[in-house]
Amino acid sequence: MKFKAVLFDLDGTLLDTIDDLSDSANAVLAASGFPTHKTEAYKYFVGDGVRELIARALPESHRDKVTIESSLAAMRLEYRMRWADKTRPYKGIPQLLDALVENNIKMAILSNKADEFTQLIVKKLLPGWKFEAVFGESPAIPKKPDPAGAFKISDLLGIPAGEFLYLGDTNVDMKTAVLAGMYPVGALWGFRKPDELVEGGARVLIPIPEALLDLL
Repeated sequence: MKFKAVLFDLDGTLLDTIDDLSDSANAVLAASGFPTHKTEAYKYFVGDGVRELIARALPESHRDKVTIESSLAAMRLEYRMRWADKTRPYKGIPQLLDALVENNIKMAILSNKADEFTQLIVKKLLPGWKFEAVFGESPAIPKKPDPAGAFKISDLLGIPAGEFLYLGDTNVDMKTAVLAGMYPVGALWGFRKPDELVEGGARVLIPIPEALLDLL
């Protein structure tokens, strides 16, 4: 096989997290008397970490440092209470992961979600599969599209970056894959539109998870 490993994004790729994220952020906004947003809007607020999410959700007139920091702290508390309410793997993801295991393809996860939540969510909602590495954003792992996390995973697995498929649903993911020298595959079931994925560098767009197997 040409590819020996798959590096996954988490939110919008493996797990549909948007409802719990939007519910948490809207609770923060409502508590401060700010307008809330429809769930669809949050698909464009997410992708660059929780700080950027809450900054984008706040009214433009209230995106000062103090308000962002206080809203960020409240968001973390709200999300801690809600993260497992509605979040589930996308249809077809369990079957894809099973097939990758059967074909001896190594798997890893790189997310812009805070590492604490990334570890917790993967352990709780994807317990049946072995991921060789799971990294969220932390002082040691900068946010994507910085490729440092992807490089670290490549080193840990002892597999050259060029032998990784990278599956994600945003331009941030595609840019990360390109910068890391991995093969960028866009997930069309996620949060963003096809044009954005192509502009970010996607080599292939797939409509369902199982279609990734055709690329191995």
